[in-house]
Amino acid sequence: MLDMKLIREEPERVREALKKRQMDPSPVSQMIALDEERRDLIVQVEDMRSERNSVSKEIGRMKDKDARQVKIESMRELGEKIDKVDSHLHDVETELQSLLAEIPNIPDEDVPVGVDDSDNVVLRTVGNIPEYDFDPKPHWELGPELGILDFESGVKLAGSRFYVLSGAGALLQRALIFWMVDLHIRQGYLEKYPPFMVREEILFGSGQLPKFKDNLYRDVEEDLWMVPTAEVPLTGLHMGDILDEEQLPIRYTAYTACFRREKMSAGRDVRGIKRGHQFDKVEMYTYCKPEHSAEEHEKMLRDAEETVASLGLTYRVLLQSTGDLGFGSHKTYDLEVWAPGCGEWLEISSISNVGEFQARRAGIRYRPADGKGTRFLHTLNGSGLGMPRTLIAVLENYQQADGSVVIPEVLRPLMRGYDVIRPE
Repeated sequence: MLDMKLIREEPERVREALKKRQMDPSPVSQMIALDEERRDLIVQVEDMRSERNSVSKEIGRMKDKDARQVKIESMRELGEKIDKVDSHLHDVETELQSLLAEIPNIPDEDVPVGVDDSDNVVLRTVGNIPEYDFDPKPHWELGPELGILDFESGVKLAGSRFYVLSGAGALLQRALIFWMVDLHIRQGYLEKYPPFMVREEILFGSGQLPKFKDNLYRDVEEDLWMVPTAEVPLTGLHMGDILDEEQLPIRYTAYTACFRREKMSAGRDVRGIKRGHQFDKVEMYTYCKPEHSAEEHEKMLRDAEETVASLGLTYRVLLQSTGDLGFGSHKTYDLEVWAPGCGEWLEISSISNVGEFQARRAGIRYRPADGKGTRFLHTLNGSGLGMPRTLIAVLENYQQADGSVVIPEVLRPLMRGYDVIRPE
């Protein structure tokens, strides 16, 4: 969430940020007007309460019964007026907070201006696009032929956009998750295993609500929400906390299943398992001091790159444009891997510097070593990596002419003797 002081003092900066994101800047004027009204109402209420306190003391000293009664009646009327103004103040504050909650983060100056993901800038490509002496198959053909990917059972169990992994396929998915978490631990992250359901305020604090309400799954009876990413509970771990400067940076990693309502139209994304309502992801998350967030962002990018490179996959690093930048992000790098069967680059990680945006929403501060006051810290998050696209990349890149798939070397110790997955 942005600071209202920033909007009040630098409205043109906020308007320009919204324009760069291809958004309507008019809410800025609405918020400024509401903020002015709010401050005026606060002054009115405080003045009336001060008058009431002063007159109440005067009434206590009055000896003339009739005059005293007149004052009491006037104070009763003043009390009713205070209640009315107070109620209006509450309505104004509620409307202002609702507007604030819908305003995205301000993009960093480095972020290129664009309309959508087609304007993202490729910073570098690592590795060469592999060549084959046969036509590589897409995973939606390769998986069923190997007997490890079952679309029909997924539809039978839960409907469209679900699938079942079997045997070596399920083992490969589990190996990838275990290996990635273990790698991040070695990179300096503390593993957490959070709940896959959270309370509404946790989703608000992480920036998922109210913006993405229609994309989330909710248990209405218990008023719990399924997590769309481990970023949500990892933000919530320190919601409302004041941390000591010596504790920072704090780096967490966590695996969770993730649940989102994916709304897809006909086209390439409906094929295979690229998009689904349930998927697995390993997350990296960092809390740090504001002056260290740019440095931590680069570290998280290096850690994600190490993950992809260790799997032997060709990848590229992109800087998201303002048209593709996430709601809470200040600056985001994307990692994409080449999928030869699909014939396209697949995004498998987004690494974002969120600045103080989440910390302000979630009330997360730190106390400087000098003990003078508290400050909002910065948070960062990144996929390390997202499934099932990492699984897709492994299957398609390591496929052989006979339809088998070679297991990447780093995963073999976790594959219970499988070096190759062969067709049934």
